[in-house]
Amino acid sequence: MATAAPTPSVPAHDAPETVTVEQEIVACDGGVGALGHPRVFLNMEGKGFVDCPYCDKRFVLKAGAGGRGH
Repeated sequence: MATAAPTPSVPAHDAPETVTVEQEIVACDGGVGALGHPRVFLNMEGKGFVDCPYCDKRFVLKAGAGGRGH
């Protein structure tokens, strides 16, 4: 039986952690100090969420928010 391949808009697995934020641009460093990963800045680009390419943490824009930061 064939199964459908995941598409870019549908993740292949659940994100390990989801964080609700109030800005479309967020920073992620893995959250565990020296054992984390390099700090990256991620832009939701209007999608309402973004996943960290290092740790797969998902950042979700809070309902009613939409700020781009300062």
